[in-house]
Amino acid sequence: MKKIIYALGGSLLVLLAFMSYNSLQFSSKQIQKEAPPMLAVNDISVAHFSEALRIKTISPENPKDFDSLAFYQFNEFLKSTYPLTDSLLEKKHFGQFSHLYKWEGTQTELKPIILMAHLDVVPVIEENRTDWQHPPFGGQIVNDTIWGRGTIDDKIGVIGLLEATEELLKNNYQPQRTLYLSFGHDEEIGGLKGAKVIVNHLKAQGVEAEYVLDEGGTISQNIIPGITKDVALIGIAEKGYVSLELSVKKEGGHSSMPEKESAIDILSAAIVKVKNNPFPAKLAGPTAGFIEYLGPEMKGINRFIFANRWLFESVITGVYEKTASGNALVRTTTAPTIFNAGVKDNIIPQNAKATINFRILPGESSTSVMDRVKKLVDDPRIQIEKGRMQSEPSKVSQTDAFGFLQLQHTLAEVYPEALVAPFLVIAGTDAKHFEPLATNIYRFSPMIINPSNIKSFHGLNERIAVKDFKKAIHFYHRLIENSTRQ
Repeated sequence: MKKIIYALGGSLLVLLAFMSYNSLQFSSKQIQKEAPPMLAVNDISVAHFSEALRIKTISPENPKDFDSLAFYQFNEFLKSTYPLTDSLLEKKHFGQFSHLYKWEGTQTELKPIILMAHLDVVPVIEENRTDWQHPPFGGQIVNDTIWGRGTIDDKIGVIGLLEATEELLKNNYQPQRTLYLSFGHDEEIGGLKGAKVIVNHLKAQGVEAEYVLDEGGTISQNIIPGITKDVALIGIAEKGYVSLELSVKKEGGHSSMPEKESAIDILSAAIVKVKNNPFPAKLAGPTAGFIEYLGPEMKGINRFIFANRWLFESVITGVYEKTASGNALVRTTTAPTIFNAGVKDNIIPQNAKATINFRILPGESSTSVMDRVKKLVDDPRIQIEKGRMQSEPSKVSQTDAFGFLQLQHTLAEVYPEALVAPFLVIAGTDAKHFEPLATNIYRFSPMIINPSNIKSFHGLNERIAVKDFKKAIHFYHRLIENSTRQ
C-alpha cells in the first residue's frame, strides 16, 4: 500500500512540476512598436461622418420597404465628399449601390489586399424611438460623442477607410501592393446583391488576395474576465447560421373540450427537449488561439489553468458557459425566436409553428445541426425544415500570416495600451462571401466597446466618441501604409 501511495505521490509531483513548467513557459505573444505621430484628423472628417449617418441607408426585412432614394443619396455623398478617391481610383458599382475601388500598386506581382465595410444599417424600431437620447438618424455631436445608427455598425468602417484613403491620395501616396476597398449595401440582409456580386466579379478577374479585412472584432474594454487591459480582438473565423422551422398539424377544436395533447403541446415539448440538450461545449480553434494570446497576460491561478488547458478544458468551458457572450464562444447556440399558433382564445389551433435559430461553431455544419435536432425531437408528427437564410461556419484564418501580423503591428502602433488576441466572431458578416478570394480573412473594427455601449449594436443609442472615430481613421491610414509597402 505504501508503495502505491508513494507512486501516486510521485506521479502527482511530476504532474505538478510539468504543469508549473508549462505555466513558466507560457510566454507572451504581444509585440511592442514605436508609435508614429498621431494623424492630424480635421474636424471636417467628423462632419463627413455625421452627414453619412443622416442618410437612412436602411436594409429592411421586407424588400418592398427598401428606400432606393437614400442609397442614391449615399452614392452622391461618396462622390462629392471623396473626390480624389472617386477620380483617381478605378471605381465600379454593383447592384447600383455597392462600391468597389481599386488602387493599383506598383508591384503587381504582390497579392492585393481587400479592406471592406458595409454602408447599410438595421432599422430603428418605431416604438423605441422615444428611448433614444438623440435622434437615431440625426448624426448629432453632443458632448464629444457622435450619435446615430451606423456609428458602430458599420459606417465607421466606410467613412474611416475613405477618410484615410483620401488623406493618402492628397499626399501623393503610391502603394506597392494593390488595394481594393469594398463597400456592400445589403450586409444586414445577407449581402447577396452586394458583397456576393463583388466577389463574383473579382473571382472572374482572377483576383487572389493576400488577406481580407471586414468588421467583427473590436477593442474590448472591461469585458474579458481576468484581463484589466484593453484587448483588440481580431476575428479569425465566424460562426455559421441556420434557422430550423418546426411545424405540427393536429386536429383542433373548441377550448372547452381539449384533447390530452394539442399542436401547441407537441411543439412546446419539442422545443424544451432541444433547449434542455445544448450542443457540447468545446474550445474550437479561434477560442484556443484567444487563450494562447491572453493566457500569458493573466496572473496566478488563471495563468496556470490557461497554460494547462489540455487538463482544464472542462473548467475553462464551464467558466465561459456562465455568461451569454462566453457561452456563444464555446458551443453552437440554440435560440427559439418565433412561435406562431392560434387566432382566438377559445379555439384550439390545428397548426403550430416555431423557429429555432442556431449559431454554428466551426467544425460543425447546418446538416449536423439538423441531424441532432431531428434525433432529439424524435417525433414523426413534427416537420423540420431549414429556413431561407443560412451560412456554414467560416474557415479559420492563420495568426502567423501576413494579414494578422500587419494588423497586430498596426494595433501596437495606434493602440499601444491594448493587448491583441484572435477570437471567434459570433455574428455573421459579409466576409463569409470572400472565402473564394483569400485563405486568410480577418474581422476587426478599430473602436472601443465596453459595458456602456455594447448593447447599442442593433439596439438603442448607438454612438462613438469623437476621439475614437479620429483614432479609427489613424488606424486605417497606418494599416494601408503597413500593408501596401511590401
